Amino acid sequence: MAYYIHDVDACLSPVIGPDGLEPDVFGAWVGRTASALETLRSWHAEDRLPLLRLPERNDDVAALEPVAERLRENFRDIIVLGTGGSSLGGKSLSALADPGSPLPDGGQPDSLRLHFMDNIDPISFDRLFARTDPAATAIIVISKSGGTAETLTQFLYCLDVFRKALPAGTLSRHFLVITEPRDNPLRRLAEEHGFETLDHDPGIGGRYSVLSVVGLLPAMIAGLDGEAVRRGAASVLTPILGHAEPEETPAAVGAALAVALSKERAISQLVVMPYVDRLYDFAFWYRQLWAESLGKNGEGTTPVSALGTVDQHSQLQLYLAGPKDKAYTVIFGPSAGTGGRVPEDLAGNGDLSYLAGRRMGDLMDAEQRATADTLIANQRPTRKITLPEVDEESIGALMMHFMLETIIAAQLLNVDAFDQPAVEQGKVLAREYLGQGAG
Repeated sequence: MAYYIHDVDACLSPVIGPDGLEPDVFGAWVGRTASALETLRSWHAEDRLPLLRLPERNDDVAALEPVAERLRENFRDIIVLGTGGSSLGGKSLSALADPGSPLPDGGQPDSLRLHFMDNIDPISFDRLFARTDPAATAIIVISKSGGTAETLTQFLYCLDVFRKALPAGTLSRHFLVITEPRDNPLRRLAEEHGFETLDHDPGIGGRYSVLSVVGLLPAMIAGLDGEAVRRGAASVLTPILGHAEPEETPAAVGAALAVALSKERAISQLVVMPYVDRLYDFAFWYRQLWAESLGKNGEGTTPVSALGTVDQHSQLQLYLAGPKDKAYTVIFGPSAGTGGRVPEDLAGNGDLSYLAGRRMGDLMDAEQRATADTLIANQRPTRKITLPEVDEESIGALMMHFMLETIIAAQLLNVDAFDQPAVEQGKVLAREYLGQGAG
């Protein structure tokens, strides 16, 4: 079953003119993905990339259910400590559980609240602890390596706050750690204090970990169906394993599109613009995935996250009339016929008559279609992804699509999709500065 519709026609010259790709040139790039698809199949068959095995599994999801239930039933606030891939995937999934929440970190005031603390701004932590009660709060600490300086700093600070606030002997029930099953600083601290520890698969990098315990546990705590997320992911991967042709594989088509636009049309930025608030965090998850996986050896394009309708009023002018160095992916959600209705007696006359009797979702539907059509009318390469539903299956499918699209693009660019050597340089330098003394 297809949980999304992938349309790239408006990136081709018959639709947008010379700024688009000629169909034969684009077809040749799509054909080049055949070897990458074969590589994915061999990695799956040889179990060389654990990510590719996750969609067919449910045993690990079942094992997480009692963990999620215990946390959900015993605590009012759940704080997730982690940065980058240790946070963005779970945050993106969890956003589906509570659309329209008035709180910036999720949840309603009288229900369970998930807080994803992915930065180390001390003011944010002070504000968080000012509005949470340690006795009713649990902390999930996520670091694949177990040595991430930011996450360890968060953890040790929170540990100190909690040990001072909680009765002796109760601390261990408030902490859960996710890290690799090997000796590392985080695991040693967890063992020292008797904290429950779950294994982070060593073969799954942080930015690809959303379908693992890293992303699914927060999502399941929020009340989402982890098996449904995996089911959506499987719908994208299964055709590839079944030897679907490149042109029949949306992830391969998307990878070829991004690379071809870069090489043939000097496109240097890729804007991903969902029109659903619940996908706002998804755009940030995509941004890390694409940038950190492909930005190597002088290759890669810059991912840009946007949100309709907000960025219609802040970015669209640049998109339409600025440099032709961008391509666009507009993600449509179902909205027509939903939401509150504008009363006819309040908007039935004069300039507001076009709103009379319409629902809020009708305006959102009209605007997402109008934005895409305006980009196309201005000869801007525009890919359209339509989600008939915004739910666990569709987000699982969308995330697997973009992970595979990224891996395939990496092979077209001849870069390693799974390392991040430049990032490691900054970590070393930060430790040097910290060692010089401060605070």
